[in-house]
Amino acid sequence: MTAPLIRSCICIGLLLVVAGVTQGQRHREPLTQPEIDQIRDASWEPKQRLSLYVQFARARLVKLEQMRSDPKTTDRGRQTHDMLDDFLLLYDELNDNIDTYVDRKDDIRKPLKLVIDADTEFQAKLRALKDAADIPPQESQTYEFVLTNILETVDTSAEDHRKLLEDQQEAAKHKKLNSNSNAKNGGKPE
Repeated sequence: MTAPLIRSCICIGLLLVVAGVTQGQRHREPLTQPEIDQIRDASWEPKQRLSLYVQFARARLVKLEQMRSDPKTTDRGRQTHDMLDDFLLLYDELNDNIDTYVDRKDDIRKPLKLVIDADTEFQAKLRALKDAADIPPQESQTYEFVLTNILETVDTSAEDHRKLLEDQQEAAKHKKLNSNSNAKNGGKPE
């Protein structure tokens, strides 16, 4: 090998390492190992899987409320930001799963009703945080962007979920949905 080729290989290798470290710093796993196991076990059951994502997202907001009301909490702004970020990652996963089930033409009308109810609950809790008057400005600046992003995401998704439910109800009338996608293939994923 020539010296320029070796230097090029080393540079490329270093760039890949730096890119991997940078990517790892930007994206945390919002789920605990037991939650990951539950999601994996429900991988092809829309009702169970979507219900779990709603449950986990709700738990993050409850944990956020508990942390914010604890007078012993230090660095409340940073912790609020991180918990909101975890909530957003879970909510995005929920939406990705909904998209997967829609693409497969699965009947997700029942779990969608649960998701729509959760959307309303999430909107109320997030707006209450945004409108809280007793938060020092320097603290709220720490998480203001992520909170605004979440509110926009939940608002848009709530509309999308309602429209999707209407579409699913119409498709069900014409028998264009898979009522049990696993029954067709012996319970195995496609």
